[in-house]
Amino acid sequence: MTTIPPGDNAVPSDTAIEQKVLKRSILCTFFIASAGIIVGLICGSISIIFDGMFSILDAGMCSLSLLVSRLLGQPHSRRFQFGFWHVEPMVLAFNGCLLVILCLYAFVNAIKGIIDGGRELELGWAIAYAITISTFCFALYFTQRRLNKKIKSELIALDTKSWLMSACISSALLFAFILSWLMEGTRYEYLNVYTDPFALAVLTLLLIPVPVKTILSAVREILQMTPDSLDDKIESIMAKLTLEYGFLDYSNYATRIGRGLFVEIQIVIPQTMENNGVKAFDRIRDKIAHAIGEDSPHRWLTITFTQDPKWL
Repeated sequence: MTTIPPGDNAVPSDTAIEQKVLKRSILCTFFIASAGIIVGLICGSISIIFDGMFSILDAGMCSLSLLVSRLLGQPHSRRFQFGFWHVEPMVLAFNGCLLVILCLYAFVNAIKGIIDGGRELELGWAIAYAITISTFCFALYFTQRRLNKKIKSELIALDTKSWLMSACISSALLFAFILSWLMEGTRYEYLNVYTDPFALAVLTLLLIPVPVKTILSAVREILQMTPDSLDDKIESIMAKLTLEYGFLDYSNYATRIGRGLFVEIQIVIPQTMENNGVKAFDRIRDKIAHAIGEDSPHRWLTITFTQDPKWL
């Protein structure tokens, strides 16, 4: 049997970069959250207050993501011998659920605002806020997306999506506020009071699918459901090797948990391979490992050889 576990006790460089990115994101998010709530209260905009609350929640979730990143960089303890990968999808699912709840709550408040006859707001403050924050969020989104092309971190990917969502929220609010400003002095000016709650209602409906998708993906990992693409890949690899070496049978089990890849393969060898020696089997293991790919500290690969089918 060969088990190829995650790497040594050193913190991988990508984890260190990941933590640095998340720390910066937390500071920026708290700044935006504070600005959103303060400006929202000044100009009387529930949609801007929602933007600030969204950022506060995002900062809290980013802090949890930073904690997970640190856990993933820790040496494996006797209590958590398979590492801390299972924590990552749990955080993603929790984050997604809170975002869905926030969006639903904001949608209900938006509908209530429309029913109550809308509300007046200070457009000057609102437009200045929307321009500043949307520019800031888009800049951070593109910066983190560029960095994550190398790191390929699910936590940074989620945080990057959050920055995109924040940028889209601010941009949509900017569009709504400018439209409301253009309607001043026209026969449609009476609709201005509905701009704020209507914009919030539309935004929340558009945003809900994003965290829902994250929740579904995370739940599949928590339940250790094997992705079809991963299963097909390993089946294809083993089918080719069976033809090449004449294996009598094999079984394989694989799953993804967070950034961790777990693969177990049991192979029934023919009697003719009984005396091939360890080096020959190691070469087969190397072929399988190379074909699966993703050689990193996050891959856990176990390959066993036997002549007794009961071990499958």
